[in-house]
Amino acid sequence: MKLGTSSPLKHDSPAQWAKRHRELGLEAINFSPTCKDDEQLVDEYVKEAAANGLTIAEVGIWRNTLDLDEDKRKEAIKYSIGQLELADRIGARCCVNILGSRGERWDGAYKDNFSKETWELGVKTIREIIDAVNPKNTYFTIEPMPWMVPTGPDEYLQLMEDVDRDRFAVHLDLFNWMTTPKRYFFNEEFIDECFEKLGKYIRSCHIKDVKMQDDYTIFFKETYPGNGEINIKHVIEKGLEYDKDMTYIIEHLVTDEEYLRSVEYVKGFFYENFS
Repeated sequence: MKLGTSSPLKHDSPAQWAKRHRELGLEAINFSPTCKDDEQLVDEYVKEAAANGLTIAEVGIWRNTLDLDEDKRKEAIKYSIGQLELADRIGARCCVNILGSRGERWDGAYKDNFSKETWELGVKTIREIIDAVNPKNTYFTIEPMPWMVPTGPDEYLQLMEDVDRDRFAVHLDLFNWMTTPKRYFFNEEFIDECFEKLGKYIRSCHIKDVKMQDDYTIFFKETYPGNGEINIKHVIEKGLEYDKDMTYIIEHLVTDEEYLRSVEYVKGFFYENFS
């Protein structure tokens, strides 16, 4: 396993950036620069990552390529192409985005997210991005979200079939798929299903946790590793069956201190169970 965080950690230079990650015992990183940054700066980050034995797990996009505003949609696609080109140039394990939403919020929950037209537009857009770059050293991936397609491993497999591009693969955040009591309470079985169906295609994973609120109306809340009910040991175990160097990225915390506490938890958990 190669562990990382979605935080760039506070740093003043590429050398300090890489050093801070390595001093924490991390072996994976999310790439901090973007396609809009100077190429020389990008190369400095790549050099320092390599010198410190850090695998570049993910180049993020985080733009709505299904935006209802056509001009904004085109701009998001242009940025996605730039990020995929960057990921390919630096040899990242994957370039990742979400499929997109059909509403005001770029990652929001809307009825039209689940329409046939949205599915077809998503497929068309993924193909457009991949075909514009024709990557050789990375993969374009979609991170699952709780309120848009793909809603489970079978839909992800269907998306891959419909996109029909060799360089389209899987980014697995199965915590985002913990959207029903059955998946939540029987999460080990759902973890098994996700990896059995998608494992050979997975390029990177996220680590966090999920807690179901103690209320009459069902509500699932994302939380830090170890503060929920998801069997993180099983998530790691299954990923390592498919790739001993699988990258796991801790995400969605607020401060560096919160990330550091989660890093220590997962590292201790990993060494206790897998060393």
